Amino acid sequence: MSAGVYLARRQLKTLIISKDVGGQAAWSSDVENYLGYHLVSGAELAAKFATHLKDFDTELLQGAEVRSISGQAPNFSVTTQDGVYQTKTVLIAAGKIPRKLNVPGEQTFLGKGVIYCATCDAPLFKNKTVAVIGGGNSALDAALQLDKLATKVYLISLLATFAPTADAVMVDRVMKSAKIEVIMSSQTKEIRGSTVVETIVIEQTQTKTLREIPLQGIFIEIGSEPSVSYLPAEMKLNQWKEIVIDEHNMTSMEGIFAGGDVTTVIEKQVIIAAGEGAKAALGASRFLATHHYAEVVGTQY
Repeated sequence: MSAGVYLARRQLKTLIISKDVGGQAAWSSDVENYLGYHLVSGAELAAKFATHLKDFDTELLQGAEVRSISGQAPNFSVTTQDGVYQTKTVLIAAGKIPRKLNVPGEQTFLGKGVIYCATCDAPLFKNKTVAVIGGGNSALDAALQLDKLATKVYLISLLATFAPTADAVMVDRVMKSAKIEVIMSSQTKEIRGSTVVETIVIEQTQTKTLREIPLQGIFIEIGSEPSVSYLPAEMKLNQWKEIVIDEHNMTSMEGIFAGGDVTTVIEKQVIIAAGEGAKAALGASRFLATHHYAEVVGTQY
């Protein structure tokens, strides 16, 4: 959305193709480090971004999923499940997608007790027993959200200790909570139930002891990975499958730009992603102008 605003201000015909508006920002609970907002929920912040975007002449195609990007500047084709869009340049700001446990029952009970977004669905589990899987900041954040709603929260991690990058304040709050039971060095083996989730089976990694815990919800918070499955095979990625970009946010393919968490930018924060979106948009705008591709942008994206 940041990129969309900047491109619209440059009078470039812009189409935003988005599976869901707001991305990871919309999943966050409380955001207190975005300049201008002392405290705002991620969903509220994403809604404000979307409202801001509406003030500009930018077309938004929501609910669409990009299947492939092909061609070369100034003739790219972006294919979705519903059609193909021709464009002179492409800007990728696809963020990351949640990692899965890949255990029996996970896919079966998706949406029936298995959740990947605590901010989205935590209120549905008020006065219920739940588990959060993970040992990093996303797991800690989910556990603290659920601490306000659920009767009991199990925080289950494969790690022996919390991740080195875990926020010390959140760790302290989790450890002091009377509702949260922290279970470390334990691996999720299976999710069981009939029509909905009923139990989770975990294994203590040292003793190999199995434990089955009755519950109604399982929030999987084991990190995420860049959304890059639709990219051309020749695009350069690093060892973490992040898109490699230069100082202008151009990828290894001329005419394709990228910004935010999907790239090699070191820090992954909402405010940084917004800045990177603006930077990528300026890079794309400069590219169009210097190559004289912007002369007929009024008829093509």
